[in-house]
Amino acid sequence: MDVRPAELQSLLGQAGRRLASTLWAEPLEHLRSIPYRDAGHGHDVFGYEPLHAALSLSLTELLHRYWFRVRSHGTEHVPRQGPAVLVGNHAGTLPFDAMMVWTDVILRCRRLPRPVADHFVPALPYVSTLYARSGVVGGSAGNLRALLEAGELLLIFPEGVPGIAKPFRERYQLRDFRVGHAELAIRHQAPVVPVGIVGSEEQMPQVARLPVHAFGVPYLPVPLTPLPLPVRYHLHYGEPLHLHEGLRPEDADDPEVVHRAAERVRHAVQALVNEGLRLRKGVFR
Repeated sequence: MDVRPAELQSLLGQAGRRLASTLWAEPLEHLRSIPYRDAGHGHDVFGYEPLHAALSLSLTELLHRYWFRVRSHGTEHVPRQGPAVLVGNHAGTLPFDAMMVWTDVILRCRRLPRPVADHFVPALPYVSTLYARSGVVGGSAGNLRALLEAGELLLIFPEGVPGIAKPFRERYQLRDFRVGHAELAIRHQAPVVPVGIVGSEEQMPQVARLPVHAFGVPYLPVPLTPLPLPVRYHLHYGEPLHLHEGLRPEDADDPEVVHRAAERVRHAVQALVNEGLRLRKGVFR
């Protein structure tokens, strides 16, 4: 049979989709229960698509359940609908903390968090496409405004790269927060849910950083272990903070107002981290 390349690609694509539907039926069921807006290309305007996201979820769920053995506290504080912003501490050399929160919220809250990526992530080959298909978005103001106006749930780590790059001796001491999450919450009248993540600091200690800047990355980390250690993750979701109470949307243009709001969030996250450290019985327990 004479099959042209385009036809072969189509057949392989159809077979792949059928195989994926079989292997990832349960993750796909989770994600199909969460509404999304198909832009007419099989994915939304940011690239999210449930079938590809199910592949990611099938992998991260294994880590969530069997490797990091995640324990969640306070998931009732995550709004089940409407615009909101999850804000957590960031650590651990590679973003397994973001993966665990993303997985946890999908499985336990039936919502799709939209992780906000740092500026260099969209330039990474292959990884950027996989991230986009799973719901990750670039952190431009226009993207985040559109998502909140559509009633979506953002996942933001305001420490950025300095959070995951901190020395091991300074673990669980939060770096300064960027203020974009506070500006968004005030401007769009959206609640902020602080998330204290315990376990990530010990998962993959860094021993060095190489001055490699390919694709815009700030450095290439050299971890102590090739794989993350099987630490136990503890996720503590705090009560929503209504930063916009008593304010107008235009108050988001006031740097002092936004800075105070961001500090309020940082203190809430640090308090949850401190409580999580107090309650856990050990790094692997």
